[in-house]
Amino acid sequence: MAQANLSPAVPKPDHVPASLVYDFDMFADPGMIENAHNRALEIVKEAPPVFWTPRNDGHWVIAGHNAVFNMSRDTERFSNAMVSYEQIHAMIASMPEGAPKPLIPAPITYDPPHHAVYRGPLQKAFSPKAMTALKDSIRELAVALIEAVKPKGECAFVDAIAEPLPVTIFLRMFGLPVERQREYRDLVKEHFEDTDSDPSHVQARLKKVTDIMHDTIMERKENPTDDLISLLWQSEFNGEKATLWDIQNYCVVLFAAGLDTVVNGMSLGAVHLATNPQLQAELRADPDKIPAAAEEILRRYTFTLPPRFVSADTEFEGVQMKHGEKAVLMLPAADLDPSEFDSPEEFNLAREGKAHIAFGTGPHRCLGSHLARFELNILYEEMMARLPEFRLDPDKPLTYHGGHVWGPDEVYLKWDN
Repeated sequence: MAQANLSPAVPKPDHVPASLVYDFDMFADPGMIENAHNRALEIVKEAPPVFWTPRNDGHWVIAGHNAVFNMSRDTERFSNAMVSYEQIHAMIASMPEGAPKPLIPAPITYDPPHHAVYRGPLQKAFSPKAMTALKDSIRELAVALIEAVKPKGECAFVDAIAEPLPVTIFLRMFGLPVERQREYRDLVKEHFEDTDSDPSHVQARLKKVTDIMHDTIMERKENPTDDLISLLWQSEFNGEKATLWDIQNYCVVLFAAGLDTVVNGMSLGAVHLATNPQLQAELRADPDKIPAAAEEILRRYTFTLPPRFVSADTEFEGVQMKHGEKAVLMLPAADLDPSEFDSPEEFNLAREGKAHIAFGTGPHRCLGSHLARFELNILYEEMMARLPEFRLDPDKPLTYHGGHVWGPDEVYLKWDN
């Protein structure tokens, strides 16, 4: 089935050596859909650290840890956007008065120095201090969700826990109605599964996101409360007050990131714990080991593949790249690179030294990493404290989704009460 969904292979450009071509479809690769991180391990072993795939219109994949680290920090040669900040604003200035402006996900698609201007208002909202203030509400919700499924002896983990926990917390932070979370999640799923890169289609997808939030956005302008949308309305950018366009640009990226990313991290953690009863026993006996376990799970099952765009013809890691080409930072492979981590395929609770790259690095490092860590640690603590030894349901095998965020479609857990 996945084979039929593979995007058509395009011809190799002349500047790409045949030795750097490796066939991988980040949205529909059959091995990835069967077991995403086993496929990542294969790629680390079989493919060059920087390779070119003919799928999805042809693009570079950056799989080596060192290469990912270097490209992530080199924003002059590798942009987070297809079009520069200056080009975007020149285009907007040339548009007829009153014409709708294109939506530009902010701050993620802005590079330094503009990136800091737009990331600034969010830094305090996502700081460790601010996230610490959420710990009690995160724990209260985690306990309620776990206790709701505990008597049943089984659960569909994504639907019952991994979605409602981080999504509810984020909707509260954002100021969006929690009762609409299913509607919001369905829209995010549709957004991530659509591989059409045509600019008009991308804009249509982004507009659907802003449309579903429009009433809340305008309500917070007139009646601000203690939430992110209200905070953004009260912000200034380069000395100018925030506009509706600014708020919409923030919302398209925060909405997608906040309602999807951590769901996958939790689901991957549940799979690992469910297949390792000895680890469960060790963490139940010594909960102080849970933070180390959470970090090693993040390394072993890193799950994001952010894009970059080549700003000018250049040589990177000995590879010739051309202006306008796309590169994908394959963080799951980077964290399984044997040149960076000894026996990377092994889960090592006592692993010391080198830090994982699950949250990225450089100026675009994940803004929500502190929140994600709190949520993951609290979830694992409460699962270990409240559930008996749990396992995967052997009658319901795992499948994975690809794209820019990897994770299981659903995780069916069972336990004996």
